[in-house]
Amino acid sequence: MFRITTWGESHGPAVGAVVDGCPAGIPLSEEDIQKLLDRRKPGSSAFTTPRQEADQIEILSGVFGGMTTGTPISLLVRNTNQHSADYDKLAGKYRPGHADYTFDQKYGIRDWRGGGRSSGRETVGRVAAGAVAEKLLLAFGIEFLTYIDRIGEISVSPEHFDPEEISRNPLNMPDAKAAAAAANYLKGLMADGDSSGSEIVCRVKGLPAGLGAPVFDKLDAKLGQAIFSIGSVKGLEIGDGFRVVGMKGSENNDGFTSVDGHIGKLTNHAGGVLGGISDGDELVIRAACKPTPSIFCSQDTTDRDGNNTQIQIAGRHDPIIGPRACVVVEAMTAITIADLLLENAVCRLDSLQKIYGE
Repeated sequence: MFRITTWGESHGPAVGAVVDGCPAGIPLSEEDIQKLLDRRKPGSSAFTTPRQEADQIEILSGVFGGMTTGTPISLLVRNTNQHSADYDKLAGKYRPGHADYTFDQKYGIRDWRGGGRSSGRETVGRVAAGAVAEKLLLAFGIEFLTYIDRIGEISVSPEHFDPEEISRNPLNMPDAKAAAAAANYLKGLMADGDSSGSEIVCRVKGLPAGLGAPVFDKLDAKLGQAIFSIGSVKGLEIGDGFRVVGMKGSENNDGFTSVDGHIGKLTNHAGGVLGGISDGDELVIRAACKPTPSIFCSQDTTDRDGNNTQIQIAGRHDPIIGPRACVVVEAMTAITIADLLLENAVCRLDSLQKIYGE
């Protein structure tokens, strides 16, 4: 019901999104959307691509007098700092770790300038649409905390966890000591022309119980589709995730308790999802981002004619994807929850009677 379409290419004139199904009456401004876009824009630190894009949002439709109108919301961000010539020598070669080969096999033609539609630049539209979703969810007290939990082998320490620290360092880590160690690690990789993977954690508070469905449209299944659609994500966990392999049922099960008639859980190994449906506890998502495939050391590849060759990538690239992808994971989570929240409004007769009854 809450639908988004993103459009545009890395080196085209603009990128953006269209949001359909957003209810009327939500306060929404360009500033609301810009806050999220500023969290993913390039050129913001030594650990992002030096491509300088303001990523200035323009709302073209669907908002009047500072309120959503219930009609399609069209969002646009202009590309202003493309260096397409950086890719001229790569036009006929397949970059390892990229979608060049598979895109060619599917369509027989591709935009080789920065990956075109397969570029991370496409996520501008997702983040803009996610900002609209977050404004909707805020009306229900639903809030997000998203950060980097691990870079390489450097992890955030629970003892040093500080949410305020996330915005104080360029790596979005809630642990100053871990952030400093990760920065030194990345500087070494950058000197070698290499890159690093990372782990993103997205925590959602205030989620009501009952979102999702028991079979194909489970909340975790919907989140999986949404978050795996982000190009750099190669793994996803809900709650304890793969750690359940080494656990016993007596350890993994979350006991229930009731306080003043309010039912809750004693622990949250399930990560806020039971049987594919939200249980009212904190939703906990972990996403694994692969290392940036655009690295500056020499790599083996082939060209479109099947000739073996070497490739040396030039241009401007992030040494790590995770810090800028944090807000993309958050946006896709918000879009998924907004959709299920609207869908849930019509799944019970008493809910419909509240809307249409006298």
